[in-house]
Amino acid sequence: MNKFIINTDGGARGNPGPAGIGVVIRDEGKHLVAHHQGYIGEATNNVAEYKALILALKEALKLGAKELLINMDSELVVKQMKGQYKIKEPTLKLLAAEALQLTNKFSKIIFQHIRREQNKEADKLVNQAIDEKFSKL
Repeated sequence: MNKFIINTDGGARGNPGPAGIGVVIRDEGKHLVAHHQGYIGEATNNVAEYKALILALKEALKLGAKELLINMDSELVVKQMKGQYKIKEPTLKLLAAEALQLTNKFSKIIFQHIRREQNKEADKLVNQAIDEKFSKL
């Protein structure tokens, strides 16, 4: 299996605030291959979105992926990754550079902006990560 469909999401409660990331990886037949979630501490929504993307790219590499369709509900990150928007914020520049470096390891990547309603699974993982962090306190 060399092609994967990946949904990523990142979010913060407050902006910045407690933040989490979620990644859902499916094969071409849309069967679940893997999912990941994590609490990343205090961050902005945009930082969380980029950290989710970076995790997705690293996990796809581990799975031997060659081609990816990456679905994100962050229009900003999608357009920045496509080179349609400039990246001005220094922290995002660093994260985008890391993500772009990882994208070079694949033969083909399509970044696609989707509506939030189409990204419920990844969004659920984000919220679980944040909820789990605070349920342990």
